[in-house]
Amino acid sequence: MARKIKLILLGAPGAGKGTQAEIISNDYSIPAISTGAIIRAAIKSGTEMGLAAKEYTDKGALVPDDVVIGIIKERLSEKDCENGFILDGFPRTVVQAKALDEMGVEITDVISIEVPDEKILERMSGRRVCKACGATYHVKYNPSSNGDRCHCGSELTIRADDAPEVVESRLATYHEQTEPLKAYYESKGLLKTVIGQEILADTTALTKAALDA
Repeated sequence: MARKIKLILLGAPGAGKGTQAEIISNDYSIPAISTGAIIRAAIKSGTEMGLAAKEYTDKGALVPDDVVIGIIKERLSEKDCENGFILDGFPRTVVQAKALDEMGVEITDVISIEVPDEKILERMSGRRVCKACGATYHVKYNPSSNGDRCHCGSELTIRADDAPEVVESRLATYHEQTEPLKAYYESKGLLKTVIGQEILADTTALTKAALDA
């Protein structure tokens, strides 16, 4: 019987956590839980929590712990998490990691995807998203065949939090508040490091090797 994987993916914004989470989710048939996607959905729908979160995300700051922890707790109680899950974007601080421990959530693996800041800036400033269907592209790595329009025909835009000054702020926040998680999980013997590669398939191969090690 395959082991139950309860994985946390760490890495700076734009390091490729979301892509790897999606691949692992498909390969192991476990849900990838992205707090960023949940929060963006709340912002788009204009909920009370979404409006509160928007004040922080527009500045590249972190959404308050009590909001995020409440979302995660609710999500992990759902049936599809019984056989494992992937957390992408949570925890973001040692305080959140300890809250996860206090919930009784047992983590089996922590993988940190390492990419230099200058490469992240290049990746994120070139990212484009379709407001209509949510598809994402990159002007260099994954351009749309329709130029500045999505395959669905809608115009592609730059997310507010992909603007260079916001990316720099998010990176500074990551190094200050999230990077200490590496030491936290290393002390528990859970941390594995993957060096992000130029070619997606190479990063995927290294991530799978770390997971299977």
